[in-house]
Amino acid sequence: MSSLLEQLKQYTTVVADTGDFERMKAFLPQDATTNPSLILKAAQLPSYQNLITQVKAKNHGKSVDQIIDALLVAFGIEILKIVPGRVSTEVDARLSFDADATVKKAREIITAYEAAGISKQRVLIKIASTWEGIQAAKILQAEGIACNMTLLFSLVQAVACANAKAQLISPFVGRITDWHKKSLGAEWQDDVHGGANDPGVVSVKNIYNYYKNFGIKTEVMGASFRNIGQITNLAGCDLLTISPELLAELQSNESSLTPALSPEKAKASGVSEIAADEKSFRYQLNQDAMATEKLSEGIRLFCADIEKLEKLLLA
Repeated sequence: MSSLLEQLKQYTTVVADTGDFERMKAFLPQDATTNPSLILKAAQLPSYQNLITQVKAKNHGKSVDQIIDALLVAFGIEILKIVPGRVSTEVDARLSFDADATVKKAREIITAYEAAGISKQRVLIKIASTWEGIQAAKILQAEGIACNMTLLFSLVQAVACANAKAQLISPFVGRITDWHKKSLGAEWQDDVHGGANDPGVVSVKNIYNYYKNFGIKTEVMGASFRNIGQITNLAGCDLLTISPELLAELQSNESSLTPALSPEKAKASGVSEIAADEKSFRYQLNQDAMATEKLSEGIRLFCADIEKLEKLLLA
């Protein structure tokens, strides 16, 4: 029997979630995603010191922001030599509440890729799913710059992204589960709250069902997985972005796999339409303690890692 990874590829586009492009070669993913934390981790590995040295030398005298952008694009270019599809490159998380600055930064990143001979069709700009980030995506999408909306933890964020015609959303699985595990404490039971009932799995399934039920074109890419059970319970999702560690587990496992999600199942789910204008967005997000906390925490963590990356490059 073929591996879980090979079976999964029959139903879902598999994306590598790493900045360590050497490790992704073994798994033949279609696309790849990066973020400041993943690039920071890769940048500290001995195998990437030559690339970092080259970027610093080529951008000598430029601001640290420009060097960071150059490094992100350099990693993206190397990744695109491996994957046949797209790479996601993230806008500085410190701009998460500034739509104009996010648009400006996204354009600069695309310009840098194009200067290196990379078509913008092969690049997704990652933006945090704040209200301001979503409005930036609306502008960028209208210009033909495709966006990957990240740090997404709720249906109202997903609907607002769809209204902005975002190319793709990355609803998080593991971080949602983490929050619920912590909230339930000793009451959490893997056999009750895991598998298809995992809160992160349920969240992504609800978003997928909503999109397919209403004919929304925005792609759904589940992200932030803690175990392969979360992945197999979302087989059939448009895309899943998976760490090299979990890709290896899927590759070595020969259990049988059937799709858990499909457009047909989604259309039979009977979901109701929700409002996602600014007032509705802010109210619904505020009412969702998990989504509010995880969005804020995610932005803080990405901001901290981009600052660590700056210090690394200035050393």
